[in-house]
Amino acid sequence: MTPHVGEGRTDGTTGRPGVSRQKPGTPSLLREVNDRAALGLLLGEGPLTRAQLSERTGLSKVTASQVLARLEERGLVMIAGEQAGGRGPNAALYSVVRSSAYVAGLYVEFDQVSVAVADVTGQRVAHISADPNGVDDPVGLVRDAVAAACESAGIGLENLTSVVIGSPGVLDPRTGAPRIAVNLPTWHEGVPEALREVLRTPVVIENDVNLAAMAEHADGAAAGFDDFAFVWLGTGLGLAAVINGQVRRGVGGAAGEIGWMPVYGAPLPAGNEHPSKAGLQALAGGFAVQALGAEFGFAGATPADVIAAALADAEGSVPSPPAPGSTGAAFFDELAHRVSIGVAAVCVVLDPGLVVLGGPVGRAGGAELAARVAAEVPRICLARPTVVPTTVTGEPVLAGAMQAALAQARAGLLTSLA
Repeated sequence: MTPHVGEGRTDGTTGRPGVSRQKPGTPSLLREVNDRAALGLLLGEGPLTRAQLSERTGLSKVTASQVLARLEERGLVMIAGEQAGGRGPNAALYSVVRSSAYVAGLYVEFDQVSVAVADVTGQRVAHISADPNGVDDPVGLVRDAVAAACESAGIGLENLTSVVIGSPGVLDPRTGAPRIAVNLPTWHEGVPEALREVLRTPVVIENDVNLAAMAEHADGAAAGFDDFAFVWLGTGLGLAAVINGQVRRGVGGAAGEIGWMPVYGAPLPAGNEHPSKAGLQALAGGFAVQALGAEFGFAGATPADVIAAALADAEGSVPSPPAPGSTGAAFFDELAHRVSIGVAAVCVVLDPGLVVLGGPVGRAGGAELAARVAAEVPRICLARPTVVPTTVTGEPVLAGAMQAALAQARAGLLTSLA
């Protein structure tokens, strides 16, 4: 007799061909849960002894030993050394096998390509930079850069289990393909699929500002904050609104494109045309910062150079906070006012509590710019956010790409235990 829906079978199936149901609490399921817990802990905390693993997971020492033996047998865990101290022999330290997975993170801009390769523990084994030099083939550009980084690391492309690329622009949330990439006009629909085919591994393209914000959340000024606004100040402007630890992308992937924000007194942006002379971009974008610097007598090849010149105004060539009443101070007052218009608009909607100023201008302006913005915002809106400069060093977009790639690779390892 065919069982009714809801009735069990003694053979462990549901009654439907090809569909099995594992009973809760079976030894195999418990082993899987324990193995995942142990591997996840070793990935997150590094080398541990059997006793430490037992204490942190709640498993008995006997069960912890069995778990470690199974993970060793699968080539995922190894003895990495010994922990000295205490009576008796030293305890063995267990760690994840570094070569069990490799990832690549990239930051691609119109004038630079940075690639880093790391093993599954997060240790970087290669980091290279390349000049795009007008290359109009994004797939070939990324493939060659990743291949060069892998060669530097002494591994093959086939060893990569995840690749995450940070780039400016709006991405289609359904396909992950670039929808608007002003700085990278050759990036188009179909690039992610083509990259997955040539690299033969999962490839994700992510907005650069979103990745920089996640790097800030992990190791920067926003560590410990699940709700904050990350404002990117550079040649272009960008925003990452982090809510409950997640970046808000919007229905069309355009959340955070504050360069297009309409601002009273500035020309309105026109459709998808880059608003270099319109909206908030016209007030606080890179070109506007350089033009403002010229008005106050501060020149520079980049917006960050202009900031450095203004900071140096009070003490000759030695950077220091501009003295009150100095030309440098007046420059910062005006720049902070312009930035505050955008920050206030964000705070009126989100009231994030914490605002981090990142990007080349946010980093160069440092505490001087952040303090002025923090004082100005409450004058033009009800919010009183804490405003701080970024504290992530190096390349924040690349750091965020590496974090995202590692998260994917580690999730894959845990899934493989099923």
